[in-house]
Amino acid sequence: MTDTLSISLAPSQSEKFRTRVLPFLIMAAVLAVIPLAGPSRTTYSLLNAIGINMVFALSYNMLLGRAGLLSFGHAVYFGLGGYAAMHAMQAIEAGTGLWSMFPVFALPLVGFAGGAFAGAVIGWPSCRRAGIPFAMISLGIAELVAAAGFMFTSLFGGEEGVSGDRMNGPEVFGLSLGPINEVYWFIAAWTLIGTIAMFAFTRTPLGKMGEAVRDNPERVEFVGYDPQRVRYLIFIFAGGFAGLAGGMAAVNYEIFTPETLSVIPSGFVLLMAYVGGIRYFAGPMLGAVLLTYMQSNLSDFTEAWLLYLGLLFMMIVMFAPSGLAGILVSVLHGVQSSDRGEILGRWARYAAGALLAFVGIVITIEVAVRESSGFGEVFEPFGFALAPDNPVTWLLALGLVGLGGWIMRSSGSDKEEASS
Repeated sequence: MTDTLSISLAPSQSEKFRTRVLPFLIMAAVLAVIPLAGPSRTTYSLLNAIGINMVFALSYNMLLGRAGLLSFGHAVYFGLGGYAAMHAMQAIEAGTGLWSMFPVFALPLVGFAGGAFAGAVIGWPSCRRAGIPFAMISLGIAELVAAAGFMFTSLFGGEEGVSGDRMNGPEVFGLSLGPINEVYWFIAAWTLIGTIAMFAFTRTPLGKMGEAVRDNPERVEFVGYDPQRVRYLIFIFAGGFAGLAGGMAAVNYEIFTPETLSVIPSGFVLLMAYVGGIRYFAGPMLGAVLLTYMQSNLSDFTEAWLLYLGLLFMMIVMFAPSGLAGILVSVLHGVQSSDRGEILGRWARYAAGALLAFVGIVITIEVAVRESSGFGEVFEPFGFALAPDNPVTWLLALGLVGLGGWIMRSSGSDKEEASS
């Protein structure tokens, strides 16, 4: 009699609950608790924008992070889904046919259908290529559709766009969608639904096959699957979820203009996904929170906020290619490590150096912007007057950048010595 030892590599039930169920329960709890703090209208508006961008960024990461498709035109599906929802909203307002019984609360489903249909039509020729050709095709399509948005005014409304009234049709859960706090519940519900649906998609055989196509399309073809068809199907789903976000935006803003189809929002969603971390499912959500906050609030403090956004993207690409999610995971692993004291000390020195360099860069940018504007305004952080014609200003800025860079470099050398 021979005893056989079988070892299961599958995750246990507790691990499945901790990694696949618990995060969404926490997310639902956070969304439910936020209104109890009594947010202002401004905070509600910011939270609604963050929810929309979360779904939009996650849909983009289905292409870039999961299937390895770099797209410069993902806003096309966001915009077309939003336009489909906006026209449906006008039909609900007119009360014609079956639309009179369709609730505004369900308009993101119309956006999903519109985005998926656009993905099916545009993806058929686009997904015949991968890599740089796919990226260039997506850029061309974005310019083409954005130009068409200004030409076909009966469909896109021209420069004024298409507007509607969300307070029509049957109510769902007693929400009239008039007050902004009721719109918050609408956005929160669809953000949770969209996030769960996209996570579930990553667990399907098609989602797993997309990762295989990203890593090694030749091997996928060798085992009998068509990489082009896999890319095409993922492209359709990514377009559908982008359209879902567009439907959420249509209800939230009650207007859609052709600018939403252009390459600018397509570039912004790329930044959200990459800054957050395309290798992690939650990474684009972190990027959406940070960049939406910067877009909404940082512009109130400085007119150079776009420069800071570009610098942030460059720093992430150069020093943290796994994004914010990768940094958080590394910190968590460092805390759990046996030599956590040495690791955390090295990271503290690295963070201190990065902070000094950041302060030097901020001084340089703010003084230069005020000097170039020609109004004679002096940059005065914490009461210190830093005039552009004072050599001490530039010595201080360049000195902080140099000192911070030296500390970061020495911390990196310590890490290499420790790992060798």
